[in-house]
Amino acid sequence: MTRHGFHFSKSLGQNFLCARHVPTAIAQGAGIDENTGVLEVGPGIGTLTRELCQRARRVVAVELDRRLPPVLQETLGEFDNFHLVEGDILKTNIPQLCREELGEGRKVACANLPYYITTPALTALVDSGCFAQITVMVQKEVARRICAKPGTGDYGAFSVYCQFHGKPSILLDVPAGCFIPAPKVDSAVVTLTPYEENPLGPVDEGLYFRVVRAAFAQRRKTLLNCLRHGFPQLEREDVLHCLEEAGIGAQARGETLGLEDFARLTEAVGRRLQKE
Repeated sequence: MTRHGFHFSKSLGQNFLCARHVPTAIAQGAGIDENTGVLEVGPGIGTLTRELCQRARRVVAVELDRRLPPVLQETLGEFDNFHLVEGDILKTNIPQLCREELGEGRKVACANLPYYITTPALTALVDSGCFAQITVMVQKEVARRICAKPGTGDYGAFSVYCQFHGKPSILLDVPAGCFIPAPKVDSAVVTLTPYEENPLGPVDEGLYFRVVRAAFAQRRKTLLNCLRHGFPQLEREDVLHCLEEAGIGAQARGETLGLEDFARLTEAVGRRLQKE
């Protein structure tokens, strides 16, 4: 990095891995083999990328910082299965990129995500529907939220979103000292394995997450009050009827509901809205 005159950008949230065991653990945990195509977000100087290239059929990395391609040409020049795309993952057509660059076969995503784009970047990867597994390094607090269970302080709308789409688990914790420069917080690697078929069955996804957002919008209030605020077209008695249909108490709060509870509540709200 010194030879290339590289300086870390605070605005890009750059913290590069320097502990050798972490990229190895990520690549192994992602289940990558010679038949796997990998999309990497934010390769940095290629520390994780090298491990991916040694295992995968093909690795395509999306990097926003235009100062890094010369560095990556040096650190990854030996790999003919690597391709760099300069751009912003949040503005990238991920399905198109996967079709054009990774072709057929199993695909996974790996990323050491800057903290400031964690939620939108992970959402973009999940919503693309392209990957058999998504493995990301995130702030440890965010990892706990992704994997949180109902009734815990970390459980929220993003927990429901991630668990609606797949099965999450924490692969390993990564102390701040594993990065250059060291961030102020620890990180963790999370794997999310998307469902081939949603275990909740057919659900109106748009309405489902409208209900979820309403339920968590005002955490200290009951579901009755939250849903009244989120669905102003429904009267109080309508909301009470929906809760009763779903088998949920009127004084319950959103953080106590599991995914199946939200599915029943969504069906009840949907039926009530159709009557309006």
